[in-house]
Amino acid sequence: MFTQIYSIQTVKEALDCVEAGADRIGVLVGVPGGPFPCAVPEEKGAEIFEVLRGRAVRVLISVADNEEDILAQTERLMPDVLHLCANFEGSFEFREKLRARLPEVQLMEAVGVVDETAIEDAKKKAAYADLLILDSVSKTVPGVGAAGVTHDWSIDRAIVEAVDIPVILAGGLGPENVAAAIEAVHPDGVDSLTKTSVVKNGVILHKDIDRVIEFCRIAKETV
Repeated sequence: MFTQIYSIQTVKEALDCVEAGADRIGVLVGVPGGPFPCAVPEEKGAEIFEVLRGRAVRVLISVADNEEDILAQTERLMPDVLHLCANFEGSFEFREKLRARLPEVQLMEAVGVVDETAIEDAKKKAAYADLLILDSVSKTVPGVGAAGVTHDWSIDRAIVEAVDIPVILAGGLGPENVAAAIEAVHPDGVDSLTKTSVVKNGVILHKDIDRVIEFCRIAKETV
């Protein structure tokens, strides 16, 4: 069971989360103060990724809205995984273009789990993606994720059984419920953003490292 911690905003946070047990670190590159929480400018993302080289799997959360901008940004930052979850959805054609330019970068597609239609969406995306992340859909943040709430884990379990690529479970997971989520869904990995962060007035300020430690420990101990 691998652990993924989003969204990192500083080099220190990144290193602290790796020390806490995180296997994968996600960085959302965008406009700070915009519609996406924890967004960092590209220069900061590059700095974080460089420090994490060889220490953790580096995930770029791209919120660009067109193919060329996403590919060019991925080329500049050279993450291990490109996560599409916001303004652009991949395809077979996009996967081939990514593979041609950056053969080492994996493609992870987000599946918004609202109802059972997510199962067919997951099957479609699993046909071309390298990984899936199953997440809740926020009422205030565009795209899939950053909702801070759980969804119907029975749908996630059906998706895990229906696809043959690795699946990461996300959506309102923290130390209190990650064991139950793993037992219900049997994913390959688990992800946490909101429930391992310090939040004030609805704004995610920084990671709560004590909670990251507990989240990672419990997830790795759960079978």
